[in-house]
Amino acid sequence: MFDAMKLAAAFVAGIAMAMSASDANAQSRPSLLFIGNSFTYAHGSAVRFYRSETVTDLNGGGVGGIPALFKSLAQQAGFDYDVYLETRGGAGLDYHLEYKPGVIGRRGWDLVVMHGYSTLDREKPRDPAKLIATTRQMAAFLRERNPRVELYLMATWSRADQTYPKEGAWFGAPIEAMARDVRAAYDRAAEAAAIKTVIPVGESWTRAIQSGIADPNPYDGIEPGKLNLWASDSYHASVYGSYLEALVIFGSLTGRDPRSLGENECSGYELGLTQAEVKSLQQVAFDQLASSKAVTPAPLVLPRQVDPVRCARAVSH
Repeated sequence: MFDAMKLAAAFVAGIAMAMSASDANAQSRPSLLFIGNSFTYAHGSAVRFYRSETVTDLNGGGVGGIPALFKSLAQQAGFDYDVYLETRGGAGLDYHLEYKPGVIGRRGWDLVVMHGYSTLDREKPRDPAKLIATTRQMAAFLRERNPRVELYLMATWSRADQTYPKEGAWFGAPIEAMARDVRAAYDRAAEAAAIKTVIPVGESWTRAIQSGIADPNPYDGIEPGKLNLWASDSYHASVYGSYLEALVIFGSLTGRDPRSLGENECSGYELGLTQAEVKSLQQVAFDQLASSKAVTPAPLVLPRQVDPVRCARAVSH
């Protein structure tokens, strides 16, 4: 009886020690929060629920999205973040400020990546005023919880559905015009909120198009050998667009050259990209980051070769 009691006590103590160690490990990892909308949770592509068990969806929607894809890239490169997301389709930062302060403010975050609505203002497309005001408000709110939080703004991409159809807010302009206008608005918002880094996702899409890797107009068909960065709605990101988005975020947050992930990178394999596609998108991400004044990726460090067959079984928890 006594031995049984001792064994039970030892078992409970072991569980307590394991839980304590787990909590300590979680606390030692930098906490990273993504605040956004369907451009963060990757509506319309397989990325939406990709590796959802590796991140925490604060809204309980089971989303993996760009946060989970980023986490996979980071872990392969030797970085470990405790990743969370708070997203709402069709929302700008004004929505999160009004309806989600209790969720976002439950703790002080180490890093936050955030963005607003894709046309800058849903009611007034192309008008940056709301983005600038709400970025300043969100930054102040996050700094109240942690004055040392590292804040990043993500400048989003040109929407084909806002460029080619007559009802689009950028109708008649070249495809790169929307991304250029969005980036200018985010630069103003970053300056107003004292945020150092704007992540150039939209510009990386433009670069992929201008370099001939991606097709500029999904409405007239996709040229052979080129990628369609947009999903079927010509609005959200496809798997290719999402992969490029995650690569640029990866380089911006870690300072690591995206090419260092290598053509056998696991997530690209799991999402159905060929080695050539992975390599070309990593190159675009590197080129964009290298041309940015705010980010200079670390020198290329090639990892050991990965066996893609094992990637799907190597999901990290």
